[in-house]
Amino acid sequence: MLDAQTTEKPLTQVKSKMDLRKEVDASGAWTVAQIEELFSLPFNDLIFKAQKTHQAYFPEGDVELATLLSIKTGGCPEDCGYCPQAARYDTDVKASKLMDLDEVLEAAKAAKAAGSNRFCMGAAWREPKDRDIEKVTAMIKGVKALGLETCATLGMLEASQAQALQEAGLDFYNHNLDTSEDFYRSVISTRGYQDRLDTISNVRAAGMSVCCGGIVGMGESREQRAAFIARLANLSPYPESVPINHLVPVAGTPLADQKPLDPLEFVRTIAVARITMPRARVRLSAGRQELGRAIQAMCFLAGANSIFYGEQLLTTGNPEAEEDRALLAELGLKTKQSCKTEVLV
Repeated sequence: MLDAQTTEKPLTQVKSKMDLRKEVDASGAWTVAQIEELFSLPFNDLIFKAQKTHQAYFPEGDVELATLLSIKTGGCPEDCGYCPQAARYDTDVKASKLMDLDEVLEAAKAAKAAGSNRFCMGAAWREPKDRDIEKVTAMIKGVKALGLETCATLGMLEASQAQALQEAGLDFYNHNLDTSEDFYRSVISTRGYQDRLDTISNVRAAGMSVCCGGIVGMGESREQRAAFIARLANLSPYPESVPINHLVPVAGTPLADQKPLDPLEFVRTIAVARITMPRARVRLSAGRQELGRAIQAMCFLAGANSIFYGEQLLTTGNPEAEEDRALLAELGLKTKQSCKTEVLV
């Protein structure tokens, strides 16, 4: 069985200690132990299984290009240990006010011209005020009018705020779980895990699609990575977009000296996300630049089919658009553009 939400036959080509007919428990949920077994498969078997799953659910093999713009940078009151936008940390990030509508629309036009089909707007807030929502809804309407999918990440949302964003035409709302519940307090103390789940629930209730993932390499164990993937996969339904970030240590933050995660463990995480959430767009997000071309290629083989595209990812570097297009072309991968797929040349 590929997925608790389908009745398709198992991938019998892969032989391992795991009985694929028992990948989910009687309730239809993935257990942490089952996901740990996936992580423990021989690397080639895991990648093969992930690629077969990917081909079954995304036969076109296209890669979604998304652009992320920081519409309000820095000054955040949260204490997320990975984030240079936290006001309490001494980093190079300077706080700024919310961007003007015209600036955002110009950035969206540039993103579309560069090939992006989704435009994501991020603001460093704990939660937006209602007056902020009014300004962001104008941005959403303007970006939608350009023919782009829209996504926003603004912090925690009340139900009424989620409804206002939906009515403005927002397609996706991003709110990451970041990590497993038992490791969460090692990284963040100013916001609870349930707060994040409540926001996701409010987004779903408003009728929007969910973009939800997290960061690996923050010092968590493999078991905690498995628990993180299990929580995502067992959301009902699981997220339509799953961004997997590789920690980028930033000077001045508590995780500045964190030892890098083994790149092959990152590839394993991508593969496990693909297998457990087969219909989701699994997105390579922060940290791609540090991983390099070869590991990124392995991530695509493992089932990643979305990237943040452009020079900047909020406040950290991102491979430039031309480098991305060159890599995708070299790999023979297609891009998703305005509901169409095109071969890169």
